[in-house]
Amino acid sequence: MTSPNILVTNDDGVDAEGLRALEEAMQPLGNVVVVAPDSEQSGVGHGISLHNPLRVRRHGDDRYSVSGTPADCVYFALNELLDETPDLCVSGINHGANLADDLIYSGTVAGAREATLCDVPAVAVSLATYRPEQFSVAADFSARIAGDVLDRGLPRDVLLNVNVPPDADGDTPTRVAKLGRRNYQRFVTRKEDPQKRPYFWLGSSELTFDDIPGSDCNAITQSSITVTPVHMDRTHYAFMRELREWDFHDEDADE
Repeated sequence: MTSPNILVTNDDGVDAEGLRALEEAMQPLGNVVVVAPDSEQSGVGHGISLHNPLRVRRHGDDRYSVSGTPADCVYFALNELLDETPDLCVSGINHGANLADDLIYSGTVAGAREATLCDVPAVAVSLATYRPEQFSVAADFSARIAGDVLDRGLPRDVLLNVNVPPDADGDTPTRVAKLGRRNYQRFVTRKEDPQKRPYFWLGSSELTFDDIPGSDCNAITQSSITVTPVHMDRTHYAFMRELREWDFHDEDADE
């Protein structure tokens, strides 16, 4: 039987500890190719470099860095670098959680989402801490769920978003959870450089979340590994019926 081909990417950069842990975890499962950003790309979302050329550097056998976003890396790998479409794409292991609304901003999830848009089954994996931590438990779980996806497949247009709590061990329970709702502290901090020119920092490290039973946010605080199936179709179908009644609509459409 031919070994499966696995594409590995991330948003923390090609030298990130989490990427190395994920790469090693995937090795027993198949043929692994790493295509990752050449620098930190956290928070870039699903950006694609349409107006800047990409530089690609090889780092030994089946290991490459790209001067772009995680989505760029997957796009380049699938459309230029690889001779065959991979059987799986795994993105991570991110240093920090990707829960709830984080998915809008996350480069880690964007790497998996780009693969999903190209009909490649994909998993995004994050370790829910910014402190220096060992990635071993997250890597072990990544191998388990990657093996399941290779065996069982995923529905079209669905990726799996995985978050591992910082205190996880071999006995940590796993919950299939829905996306929660983050409450970001939306601060803008103004500072001045030595020439008295203003510059600004966006955001805050303080994050809270809505208490939603069954959500990934709730489950991760209860020290559970979370697995969330994320669908590409973000249409609000219930509101479509009401929207058809608005005055701007010239005709009803059933599709």
